Amino acid sequence: MELNGTHQLLAYADDVNILAGSIYTLKENPEALVAATREIGLDVSADKTKYMVMSRDQNAGRIQSVRSDNNTFERVEEFKYLGTTLTNQNSIAEEIKSSLRSGNACYHSVLLSSRLLSKNLKMKIYRTIILPVVLYGCEAWSMTLREERKLRVFENMVLRRIFGPRRDEVMGEWRRLRNEELNDLYSSPNIVRVIKSRRTRLAGRVARMGEEREVNRVLVGKPEGKRPLGRPRLRWVDNIRMDLQEVGCGYMDWIGLAKDRDRWRTLVSAVMNLRVP
Repeated sequence: MELNGTHQLLAYADDVNILAGSIYTLKENPEALVAATREIGLDVSADKTKYMVMSRDQNAGRIQSVRSDNNTFERVEEFKYLGTTLTNQNSIAEEIKSSLRSGNACYHSVLLSSRLLSKNLKMKIYRTIILPVVLYGCEAWSMTLREERKLRVFENMVLRRIFGPRRDEVMGEWRRLRNEELNDLYSSPNIVRVIKSRRTRLAGRVARMGEEREVNRVLVGKPEGKRPLGRPRLRWVDNIRMDLQEVGCGYMDWIGLAKDRDRWRTLVSAVMNLRVP
């Protein structure tokens, strides 16, 4: 959406996100927004308005402040927009931590420990109530093995509560189920496979978009300038290539391959149902 023909912003219901390339532009945009909203009888809540600077330089913009109508907006390191946690370092790890906290809260609020519920009903509760809470927005996650392990640990915790302990035939004592045993008991794809399949499905949709679409331009665009020293961070597109490599298609031009909806749908299913330890 364009504001006054020049200022760009993202708006959904009463959540507005103003984008700017510098702190000075960021100061001008709220003023233009306030003026535009007043014309239609709306007011901007200063208490709920925050701003965040995303830069490799941690001190960028610290001496600056954003004001509008004598209101000073608070600078934050992270905030939630449409249920997704955004950070000034663009770290997906914080978003995954937030999702796991929400999943834990949901896990402790349902009666998975009740003996009145069958295991099949508990599995349905997990897949229809708990899992969607954890996986909200997972299509845009770029994960490392560390994040994948955290997600598997959470799922195994829930599955152990559902299936309960097992009696050791040799020692005669009760013990908790091992990870391999959980994999055999849980017939559905694990949480990491679900994320990878959703991410692959989204990648196909983005690849089929026209070049005029902003999302497609972000996918195929090449940023200019020099990157900092050290190992580069794992990108979302790197995850897509790694997921396709697991099913033997990592060497292909995946953007061209995504144009074929039927073949891409088959790949999404293969990524979902791949059985890995």
